[in-house]
Amino acid sequence: MPNYLKMPKKSQVLALLELGWSYRRIEAETGVRRETVSRYDAARQSNAAKTFPGSALSPPPESPDLPLGEDSKAAKTFAGSEAKAAKTFAGSTPRPRFAAAIYRTAITEKLDAGLSLQRIWQDLVEEYGYGASYESVKRFVRTIAPKRRAVGVFHCAPGAEAQVDFFRGAPTLDTATGEWRRPWVFRMTLGHSRHGYEEAVWDQKLETFLRLHERAFRDLGGVPQVVRHDNLKAAVVRACFYDPDSHDVYVAFAAHWGFTPLPTQPRTPQENGKQERSGGYVKDNALKGRRFDNLDAQNAFLRHWNRTIARLRIHGTTRRQVWTHFVEVEQPALQPLAAEAFPCFTSSERTVHADGHVEVGGAFYPVPLALLGQEVRVRWDAHLVRVFTGDTLVAVHARVREGLYAPRAGEAEASTRQQAFVDRLVFQCERVGPALKQWADAALAARGVRAIRLIQGVLSLTRKHPRERILAAITEAHARQHFRYQTIRQLVERTPARPRPTLRTADPAIRPMTQYTLEDFLS
Repeated sequence: MPNYLKMPKKSQVLALLELGWSYRRIEAETGVRRETVSRYDAARQSNAAKTFPGSALSPPPESPDLPLGEDSKAAKTFAGSEAKAAKTFAGSTPRPRFAAAIYRTAITEKLDAGLSLQRIWQDLVEEYGYGASYESVKRFVRTIAPKRRAVGVFHCAPGAEAQVDFFRGAPTLDTATGEWRRPWVFRMTLGHSRHGYEEAVWDQKLETFLRLHERAFRDLGGVPQVVRHDNLKAAVVRACFYDPDSHDVYVAFAAHWGFTPLPTQPRTPQENGKQERSGGYVKDNALKGRRFDNLDAQNAFLRHWNRTIARLRIHGTTRRQVWTHFVEVEQPALQPLAAEAFPCFTSSERTVHADGHVEVGGAFYPVPLALLGQEVRVRWDAHLVRVFTGDTLVAVHARVREGLYAPRAGEAEASTRQQAFVDRLVFQCERVGPALKQWADAALAARGVRAIRLIQGVLSLTRKHPRERILAAITEAHARQHFRYQTIRQLVERTPARPRPTLRTADPAIRPMTQYTLEDFLS
């Protein structure tokens, strides 16, 4: 049994319908269900005239009288029974199909700016007092045709560019853990011929990434001029839209093999489009629906698939067989291979400790004491540790076991922390003056480790007395072999300070002012 509204609620619904409100908006405002509102909306429409079986339609008023048949009777008409036009009000417009349609321009501008639909709805509510729901905005946006934009095409000359990327491979049994995992598949695609190299690995570490490049170069028989890659950590330290920072190891690797690394812009996969498409081709054509018992089996299958299917296909863009196009056009344009493999190393920033060492892998390596507290760049591999300030090499050491100190240049054994501190004190003495360094060396030879605090005390005198007075006193102490702090302090205090030069106003060489004439100044 249908529900009937009371007169106040019915009047409210009819008034809102006359204003052109949607059923959803009326339901939100009054609490009356949309189905009930629709019945009252239909009640506002004019009812069709009732007809009975055998009755003919009445001719329109403006049509001429038609002859009536014998059995037909004219329909009875009454005054005022003609059709009446729908009521309209001044300023009223047809009700739009979507509540958000009147804000089409604003919505289109916000869509072009890349705003989400949720953000657009929030802006409409805040800026225009939009009263409809978020779903109403979604329904309207579906009807707006997307704006078509022209896109550029990346053309590559033979040997000019290769694109690299990783993607997930087929499920493979990890023999080390006994679990099924999806390895990473590395793919290098040449931009001109679309010939490529693919290999599955378990990780994306820096050394793995570099060795994959080397094997790809050797398989292709040459090196492209540019290698375009996305912003993976093995290649890019800091991603930036305009000026990204490449990994210094990858930069050194590129210089060794003679190519230029080129990161793509963040969140712009179309710059690496050839690789994105070729990676999808490998996944769909070679690996989809397959499983492998180990990583070697997947790599063996990829090599066989490349030889028998991938390189023999006719590419949809070039309209040539991939392998033939590569051999005839692109391979001769590739740069020659490097003579030897790249000596891979690890690079990182280090702060020089107060003892004059930097830490690498749990071991400690000395650097020049002038770099105390400064940031240095350290590069190391399995055999050597190199320390740089900027591009200048300042120290080279052989790798030592974790927990040990590497010896300084010219020393047979590694210096201890105490020896490093002594070296620092002697270095400070040398900065004050050569005489103080000679006295410090003699004090260490005479008193051993007890001379450390003595040297510290003498250096503290430089904060109270002039440098010339201390050097004069320490020269006398060295000559007399004095190695006691009190004695040296007394010598410093007794040593007369160098008199300051004063200006003399009277001297035989100075003429009195009365003897100067104007001609003397003009001459």
